Amino acid sequence: MAAETLHYAVVGQSKSRSFPEDDPFLGGAGPTAEADILIILGGGFGAGPTAIPDDAALYRAVLVELGTECLSYHTGADGGPGNLLGFARYRIGELAPSPLVELVRGPGADDGAVATAEALFGAHGFVVAVCSDQAGRIVDRLVRPKYNSALRFLDEGLATQEAMDLTCRLGLGYPEGPIERVRRSGIEDHYRVSLALFEVYGTPAYTPAAGAVMAARRREHGL
Repeated sequence: MAAETLHYAVVGQSKSRSFPEDDPFLGGAGPTAEADILIILGGGFGAGPTAIPDDAALYRAVLVELGTECLSYHTGADGGPGNLLGFARYRIGELAPSPLVELVRGPGADDGAVATAEALFGAHGFVVAVCSDQAGRIVDRLVRPKYNSALRFLDEGLATQEAMDLTCRLGLGYPEGPIERVRRSGIEDHYRVSLALFEVYGTPAYTPAAGAVMAARRREHGL
C-alpha cells in the first residue's frame, strides 16, 4: 500500500532556526486551504507567544516551532487543542540544522496528531523523537551540562582545551571534543541556551561557565 501523501502549509512570524530560507522542506509547502498540517515557524529565543489560529481544529495537526521554551508558553496552561504540538529541529548555534526533530506533545495531545506529524517529518528524511513538554526537551538537557563542565574545567586550569578535546575524542569516541564543538558553534549561543535552562530548572549543571559568560558579555559590547 502506498504511503499517504500529507499536504502541509507553512506560516511564519520571524526567522526559523529549524528551516533556513533555502531549506527544501519549505519548498514542498502548499496553500493553507489544501493543507492537512499547519506549521507555524519563528518561535524561540526572544519571540513572543505564537498566535494559535482560530481555525486550528480544521487541521490534522498544527505544529508550533519552539526554542528552549515549553509549548505551554504558547498554548497556556490548558495545553490548547489536542492536535496542537510543538517541534524543533535540533541545531547547535549557527551550525547547519541536524536531521533530528524533537516533537513535543502536551498532556492532552491526540495520538493521531502525533502520528501524522511523525509521518510528515519521516517522509522528508527527518528522524523524530517524541518528548513531553519540558523546557530544553531532550538534547539540550543532556548536552548543556557536559559543555558547562568542560568549560568550567578549562576555567579552573584542569587541562588545556586541546588535551580535554583529545581525551573525549579518543577515550569516548566523540567526533569532536566538547570545547571544540561549543566554540565552533558559538559560545555565546551556548550561554544563552544554558542560561535559559538554568532560569527554568535552577540546577547548577546549567549555570553557564565563567568563560561563556565573559564571551557573551564581550559580544554584547561589540568586542
